[in-house]
Amino acid sequence: MSIDSTSAEEVDTIVARAAAASATWKHTAIADRVRALTASADALDAHADELVALAQRETHLAEGRLRGELKRTTFQLRLFGEVLEEGSWIDARIDHADPEWPMGAPRPDLRRQLEPLGPVLVFAASNFPFAFSVAGGDTASAFAAGCAVVLKAHPGHPELSAATTRVLVDALRAADAPEGLFQTIFGSDAGVRALRAPAIKAASFTGSIAGGRALFDIANQRDEPIPFYGELGSVNPAFVTRRAADADAESIADGFLASVMGSAGQLCTKPGVLLAPHGSAVVERLTQASVPDGSPLLNDAIASGFSSSFADISGHEGVTPLVSGAGDPAPALLRTTAATVLADVDGLVSEMFGPAALVVTYEDEVEMLEIARRLDGQLTATIVAREDDEAARSLLPLLAEKAGRVLWNQWPTGVSVTWAQQHGGPYPATTAVGTTSVGTAAISRFLRPVAYQNVPDALLPPALQEANPLGLPRRVDGVAQLG
Repeated sequence: MSIDSTSAEEVDTIVARAAAASATWKHTAIADRVRALTASADALDAHADELVALAQRETHLAEGRLRGELKRTTFQLRLFGEVLEEGSWIDARIDHADPEWPMGAPRPDLRRQLEPLGPVLVFAASNFPFAFSVAGGDTASAFAAGCAVVLKAHPGHPELSAATTRVLVDALRAADAPEGLFQTIFGSDAGVRALRAPAIKAASFTGSIAGGRALFDIANQRDEPIPFYGELGSVNPAFVTRRAADADAESIADGFLASVMGSAGQLCTKPGVLLAPHGSAVVERLTQASVPDGSPLLNDAIASGFSSSFADISGHEGVTPLVSGAGDPAPALLRTTAATVLADVDGLVSEMFGPAALVVTYEDEVEMLEIARRLDGQLTATIVAREDDEAARSLLPLLAEKAGRVLWNQWPTGVSVTWAQQHGGPYPATTAVGTTSVGTAAISRFLRPVAYQNVPDALLPPALQEANPLGLPRRVDGVAQLG
């Protein structure tokens, strides 16, 4: 596979092949979809040594981090197999005909389920070269939903993308999945052309606000606008009450620093702003903290972006250094006051994607609450407090309006892949506030509801047939049935 830019003609051929594969895959038996997902996971595990070595060379990430991420990637694939077998994802609903329906007119026989959207375009992320890249969560959830995937490789790890694609395509072929179910394209122009292709029915993206917004606009300006699930940026603020700071300053400071500096700060859930009481031991401990030495960032674009955002915030009037380490880039914490932030919330509550964060001291918890009210949308927001804190009681509903995940006395990095996870939030954290890109609910992004009215039983999709041949959980005449 060439990692040069994919030509316009090749993109058109790839999209057409994906459309044909989707038409077959959507009708493929659930057991066969599960088998393909499992085969993909097994193949990636079998090629772990080769893939991790490539990832180390292209991303500068440590071997241990990459092996853990690959394990997460294969876990996701297998978990979506479990989702398919469990069956509630299809949301089957049956309302039998009822001539006495109390709305004043007879009710017809109605049967509704979720069905695949069609071919999906996935823009791979740079900071997770496995879990949010070629065979990552977007690909896994789209496959599970019954959609073919066209993957736009990230330029930060092209060789790894090509190698992972080969492993995945071979595994799918061995599992008798349709040809063209998964294909990879390279280059920005190729990505834009695929996004504009009429056969593409949804797209997902993880990256910068500027890049994601440009693609979001293209998706909405098409003759047929399509869903665009973009994860764009988040500061993930953390709020420490005075009582919590007095009770446990050491673990708060140490936990915050570890969360900021993990993976050189290149995590979308990194806490970028910490609000703590003025004069508290939390701030004092951070002042004396041992900051790890810097290491190369993922790629030149990220390094440049971090340098620019750090310069903007560190150069802001009222912002001073708190503590820093050695290296290039040098990890650092900056310091300012709540009053300074309230004078320019947009300028200071801003993402620095890299090893840095802003520590904000407040005089009164009222200032902390006011900053919470004025936040943009976030992936996460953290409350460090005691259960009987009045400020925390006010913070919780405020932050639930601003973020997709609210944490209590824990740090936001480390996003568990599970049934109840929510990885999304109001704009600009994401472009689709009602969805998640992590966890089993991610499958819903690539499905749409279809209702069948008065259709003969033999012609209905299996999940809606009277005998329930798939044994799926369903809601029949308003009553939940386990299958």
